Amino acid sequence: MMKMKKLRFQRLYGLIKAGIFFICNKGKYKKLEIGAFVIKPLRLNGTPHMSILKGAVVQKYTWLFALQIDEHVPELVIKEGCSIGDFNHIAAVRKVIIGKNVLTANRVYISDNIHCYKDVNTPIMHQPVEFKSEVAIGDGSWIGENVCVIGAKIGKNCVIGANSVVTNDIPDYCVAVGAPAKIIKRFNAATKEWKKV
Repeated sequence: MMKMKKLRFQRLYGLIKAGIFFICNKGKYKKLEIGAFVIKPLRLNGTPHMSILKGAVVQKYTWLFALQIDEHVPELVIKEGCSIGDFNHIAAVRKVIIGKNVLTANRVYISDNIHCYKDVNTPIMHQPVEFKSEVAIGDGSWIGENVCVIGAKIGKNCVIGANSVVTNDIPDYCVAVGAPAKIIKRFNAATKEWKKV
């Protein structure tokens, strides 16, 4: 009985905090829906180019970054029901779309860009940021701890194993691991089973 009361109180407290966050921040974002919540961010750069939709929660110490580097207006979208882990870094110079109900673990890096390194006479930190490719993470996918997704698309209901580096597209219903990430399992629609590749 006591546990139930405590759970109800925690839910109510969470709803109140999310409501206050929405009221205080709705004008800062391109789109911020009721129930979306960014908890104690490390940094937020470019909120006018960000959309965080209903029920999406961004956990502590995450850096969200949307920077216009050319004629293209950046877009960073975190769709309904997402849970973004602690210490994530999500950067968009053109387009990063995280689908509905995506779960990311802690210390995940997602970016549509890289630092230029072409000029060997200039330190890389002084060279411009360069767009690589649009990023999209499909609905229902799970991105494991310490994963990097750089200029690649990940399909629906995929699992990306911890410490993987995704630089090439991963189709729907796959498990991928490694650096660079390779598909190790696919869901077989005919047999309704996950099969090793």
